[in-house]
Amino acid sequence: MRRVYLDNNATTPLAPEVLEAMQPYLLEDFGNASSIHWYGQRAKAGMEKAREQVARLINARASEVIFTSGGTESDNAALLGIVQAARSESKHIVITAIEHHAVLNTAQALEKRGVSVTYVRVGAGGVVDPGDVERALRPETVLISVMHANNELGTIQPLEEIGRIAREHDVYFHTDAVQSAGKIPVDVEKLGADLLSLSAHKLNGPKGVGALYIRKGTILRPLMYGGHHERDRRPGTENTPGIVGLGKAAELAREHLEAEAQRVGTLRDQ
Repeated sequence: MRRVYLDNNATTPLAPEVLEAMQPYLLEDFGNASSIHWYGQRAKAGMEKAREQVARLINARASEVIFTSGGTESDNAALLGIVQAARSESKHIVITAIEHHAVLNTAQALEKRGVSVTYVRVGAGGVVDPGDVERALRPETVLISVMHANNELGTIQPLEEIGRIAREHDVYFHTDAVQSAGKIPVDVEKLGADLLSLSAHKLNGPKGVGALYIRKGTILRPLMYGGHHERDRRPGTENTPGIVGLGKAAELAREHLEAEAQRVGTLRDQ
């Protein structure tokens, strides 16, 4: 039987170029990237190259990218980190009702801790009205989180307008770009995002690794405590092979973004 795989929104196959980039860090360059010896610095160099590659995909600075275990951790780090760092006693966040469960369930967990959450509904076409987001804001709002592309519907949200609203009201803005990064243009400056989540296995990279963009100056409390990895944002020895794979996947996605979008668009229309 010839099988046809049609579940690329859930996960994508590993690109051969990504596997090739990862292999040296599984076998020869196996050092701990935090170690100062030759082996460690070889690993660190590979990791920092990947950071640059991811940053270029989303038009960010490399220093604003931290590596995580995937989109779910990135979403959790964004929501929990902003709320926990906020100084006000009463805290409120705004999300849409169609967010991925990594955001929805985190918001519900925050509600149990006393945080107020507004779930903004979308229209019949699956798109949120930026005006509804703005009307949901309160003086105690600390974060707006709206996904870029929906994982079930494929609808793309009007993030540029929502980003402008967030800036005007001095509220942090996070977007879950797990389904959009590497498929359509994602520019953190144009979108006005302060935080952005992405995952390697959605763009032909390995599973178990992702990234979180954190705009310079954003006050975020880490989820865990340990060593001083990832600029004190995310402790723990880095998954160097996975990170290198994510970097290569980001590089490939950036190089082939326009052509791949046309190819997939043709398949969709067919």
